[in-house]
Amino acid sequence: MAVLVVIGAGPRGTGLLERIAANAPELLGPGVELDVHLIDPHPPGGGRIWRNAQSPLLRMNSMAEDVTMFTDERTTMDGPVRPGPSLAEWAADPAAHPPYLPVEDPAVAGELRDLASTDFPTRRAQSGYLDWVLRRAIAELPENVRLFLHQDTVRELTGEPDGPQLVHLADSGTVLSADRVVLALGHLDSAPGPDTAEPRDFAERHGRTYQPPAFTADADLSGLAPGEHVVVRGLGLAFVDLVALLTEGRGGRFTPLPGGGLRYHPSGREPVLYAGSRRGVPYHAKTGYRLQGPPPPLPRYFGLDLELPDGHIEFKRDLWPAMAKEIGFAYYHELFHGHPERTALPWDAFLADYDRHPWHSPERAELVATAVPDPEDRLDLERLDRPLADLRVGSPAELQQHLRSHLRADLARRSDLRHSADLGAFYALLSLYGHLIHLLPAHPLTARSTAAELDGWWTGFFSFYASGPPGFRLEQLLALSDAGLLHFLGPDLRVDLDEERGTFRASSPALPGHHVHGTALVDAFLPRHDLSRTNDPLLRQLRRDGRIDEELLTDPDGHTYRSGLIRTDPDARILDPALDGHPHPGRTALGAPTTTRAPAAFARPRTDAPSFRQNDAVARRLLTELQKED
Repeated sequence: MAVLVVIGAGPRGTGLLERIAANAPELLGPGVELDVHLIDPHPPGGGRIWRNAQSPLLRMNSMAEDVTMFTDERTTMDGPVRPGPSLAEWAADPAAHPPYLPVEDPAVAGELRDLASTDFPTRRAQSGYLDWVLRRAIAELPENVRLFLHQDTVRELTGEPDGPQLVHLADSGTVLSADRVVLALGHLDSAPGPDTAEPRDFAERHGRTYQPPAFTADADLSGLAPGEHVVVRGLGLAFVDLVALLTEGRGGRFTPLPGGGLRYHPSGREPVLYAGSRRGVPYHAKTGYRLQGPPPPLPRYFGLDLELPDGHIEFKRDLWPAMAKEIGFAYYHELFHGHPERTALPWDAFLADYDRHPWHSPERAELVATAVPDPEDRLDLERLDRPLADLRVGSPAELQQHLRSHLRADLARRSDLRHSADLGAFYALLSLYGHLIHLLPAHPLTARSTAAELDGWWTGFFSFYASGPPGFRLEQLLALSDAGLLHFLGPDLRVDLDEERGTFRASSPALPGHHVHGTALVDAFLPRHDLSRTNDPLLRQLRRDGRIDEELLTDPDGHTYRSGLIRTDPDARILDPALDGHPHPGRTALGAPTTTRAPAAFARPRTDAPSFRQNDAVARRLLTELQKED
């Protein structure tokens, strides 16, 4: 009897179990029996982030048709494809997809009945889908594989590398003996970092409120009083969730205006928000249309055959030119095929010249200027990245007007089929993300480039362009701005601690000489996992015992960078400091807190998602090893 323990029963653990079910008939002999234990303190399937027990105001930032947990014909893997429905397809007729079990929550059941494929579902609806995916994976396990679910927390993992791995459960006191253990822990909390010490101490001294980075669904917002002036750092998805909970979540409501847009009707319990960030604008809204031409054939310039120098490389210098060219290719592929009337050259002629010219070359810029007459139809990545660069205004009212115009223009562009080329660029970003994960292990970045460019700029740019909220969220922000409950602070936000007044003083170079004072500060960012400060009891124990370590990169000049991520090898095996940094034969780690840097556990259909590829490879490796253990 072989035993596998998977710690974490959210989307990552569920996805791994689905791949075990798919591969076991081939890789486990008929006489081999396998027990799989799936452990999570939260409900299995959705796990913590996608659990049903959260506000119905919190939504996904993907349309229902763009969410799947299943491999398809475009997934590049060795295991068998087991097609399955997207969230939209499942919701359209749950009874048609066994094993059928009615959704218990009547509100979620009602949402699923009315869910359109282009709707942005609540996270509770996604919880229902993930619960069904898990039940289907369990039903598809062969007879020689048994599953045991434990709603519990793992407090300790012990055992010698060449012997059984002992998994100690906190609540039940059970100790499971396993041949292989997988940490599929998902998104984790860390204790507040040193960068939060000053605002925490300041708030305590002056009786103010400071909210450090947190998963918004779990944040305590009760300290933000009605009418209180609150400074908010960050305009991404955590900000959008924060706004929803502090407005509709406090009894306010939105109603449509006759000519379009929304009006907000306050409850009187809302604080007044003053929000800014480095870019100064919220993430781009998700597009509300589909490609008008055929999908761009990707990759073209950024694949595993990309020529790179030996040794450590730098992201912006060595990778970005090919990545930017790939984005441009997908953008113009859609423009030329979906809107040929707005181009001045045949596609084949344009592509032949585009192939020859480097991204940063004047020849490429001249080609685009000739082939695309309207400047608004040309891709400008620099302007996209910093839309408010060099902005200077003379008054707060002028700044608000500028930001409102920006949001309206973004909404119009993301809902207008004329601009479907933006969706082509989006597909390229998804492709780049997946190929980057496979390329980096063989071509490591310098410490400086990993910190500033990979984990810093690239992650931020990808999220800004490709992971924005649905369009109606920007309409809500505009309505709140009109109602005087949301004020934009501008780009390059600076927050100072005003000891004399006991306030958080916020300013932006876009409005010289102007400051806003708030009695509360919210850092509206998702917390970055840091192994040295992790709140997870298992990771704390493993680190204390010297059996797990965080990624530490060092440049030749001595510059270092600690990413906070768990060190794993390309096969996702944990690199064990007690084994001189070699992989531990019995321990694997997947997902967000690891150096694979592949956090997304579900994906768009037919995008060859890196998490699906990794799940399949890990499942096949584990089954092959467990076959020998039996």
